Amino acid sequence: MIYTLRRATIFVTALTIFSVLVLTFLPRYLNPTPPDAEERKRDRQWVNSSPYWFDRQVCRYLGLCGIQHIRWDAPTLPGWGRGPGSDLDMKEEIAKVLGVGDWDEDGAAVFVNKPGTESWEHAPGHVDLKRKRSESSDTLQKVPQYVLDYAPLVHLYSGEHFWPSDMAEHVKHMGLLDEEDGSVNRTDELDLGSLARLNAKNGTVFLTSMDDVESRPEWLHNRAGIPVEYEDDGDDEHDGNPDKKIPGNNPTVPTDGNTWWDADKQHPPNRIVAPRYRKGGPSWRREKRFLQGDDEPQRPIGGTPSDGDGNKPNPSGYSNGPAVLILVDKGAGILDAFWFFFYSYNLGQTVLGIRFGNHVGDWEHCMVRFDNGLPKAMFLSEHAGGKAYAWPALEKKAQPDGKPPRPVIYSAVGSHAMYATPGLHPYVLPFQLLKDVTDRGPLWDPALNHYSYWYDYEAGLNETESPSSPQSPYLGNPSEPPKEYTSLVPAADNPKAPTSWFHFEGAWGDDVYSLADYRQWRLFGEYHYIVGPLGPKFKYLERRKVCQTDKCTMLWSIEAGEKSSWY
Repeated sequence: MIYTLRRATIFVTALTIFSVLVLTFLPRYLNPTPPDAEERKRDRQWVNSSPYWFDRQVCRYLGLCGIQHIRWDAPTLPGWGRGPGSDLDMKEEIAKVLGVGDWDEDGAAVFVNKPGTESWEHAPGHVDLKRKRSESSDTLQKVPQYVLDYAPLVHLYSGEHFWPSDMAEHVKHMGLLDEEDGSVNRTDELDLGSLARLNAKNGTVFLTSMDDVESRPEWLHNRAGIPVEYEDDGDDEHDGNPDKKIPGNNPTVPTDGNTWWDADKQHPPNRIVAPRYRKGGPSWRREKRFLQGDDEPQRPIGGTPSDGDGNKPNPSGYSNGPAVLILVDKGAGILDAFWFFFYSYNLGQTVLGIRFGNHVGDWEHCMVRFDNGLPKAMFLSEHAGGKAYAWPALEKKAQPDGKPPRPVIYSAVGSHAMYATPGLHPYVLPFQLLKDVTDRGPLWDPALNHYSYWYDYEAGLNETESPSSPQSPYLGNPSEPPKEYTSLVPAADNPKAPTSWFHFEGAWGDDVYSLADYRQWRLFGEYHYIVGPLGPKFKYLERRKVCQTDKCTMLWSIEAGEKSSWY
């Protein structure tokens, strides 16, 4: 009896020590960026939001929060497009335009195959996509042609459920959270031309969905934003390679002394020899120009004319979800071209069938660094970090008419994290328990539908009380918000593009749902629903290095990228 009791005591003691170690270190392991004092205070308030004493204690001491809420979180509702008031008509319209043969039981598009092609390579005939220009665009600087020549092509996942969205449409479905009673108020119409006025409100501002996101409203999916086949012209040079894909190579680290990977206006790159400018010279360098004598209000992004009917996507990689191009002049011939991609919803990944990391609103980006008109490297955002690749290492796609090959990158299903290769991309947890997945799904050409701006990062740093550091993003409220923002200027390609949205300092999606909310759970520090993201202004546009964070280093091969991580 004593022997049995002793063994039981040893077992309980060992289990207790193991549990303490797990509860202490597992949340830190799962969260590469530990919470600060303010976040810990908010966490205590979050735990106390549960109306159940037992739930609060289990959450506080065992790290198991809202376990009564855990259930399968499907990407889309069963029977999408069936029954009264369904989206069947819209599905049929989308199917006609995209060449979608059917929709699977989860609502994902099933593309029609044709012999010798990938499933996404089926599209209607060519449509002229020339964009209309405004006569008043002469007062603004145009986007350099080489920025568009080297623009990325993005493979979206073939089984994606949440496609590129128009941020102008997104804000139409958002209200402001009343923190006193938890209701969502919509007293004023939100639009991209006046979003920055919300910075004057007391406390943190969260754009909050007017719909229950688990009802999966169509604006959340934006299936009309599915890109259609990227149409190629015939090219005998690539008959043996129908995709015209050019694999990356393994470049050597440059030894010419040019430090283009670490530069800004205060720290110009070191050069041993004078640069050879690309044809046309450094004429892209922007003077500070503003619209003059133009009292027309800025029109919202959603008002851009396109060649097509309504929201129907056009062929050749076009999506009705516009990308955002922000050009940042770092001086001495260095230009950073940030391509931002917006989605109305981020579907988190699953671990053992339980989903974590959902959030409303999703900003992803890549950045191409140019040195006197020549691309040198590209940064790809992944979750709270990302990776930077030397330009020769990236996969390319050949272009017709003698144009330079363009880089091909991959967007992960649900999370939309950016990668340089298709396949599985495990992170944080061992044994591939948590992973992103990419493949050669529909190819999106953001250069066909985007809004373009020039950003003066030196002026921008003076427009908020806190720098746009990725380690401590600013979500506060300036005591005296600037009456006029001047750091972001539309490019000549779209002189009426709104700029106020860029200066909005709140979150583009719902706050973390409370523990009392039936949609929420948290296991070992990982939430089912997390807070919506900050906008592009807080993605460290003023960075000297190609990388966004200090943990990121320049990668000179795809193989090196597969062995490294962002955390």
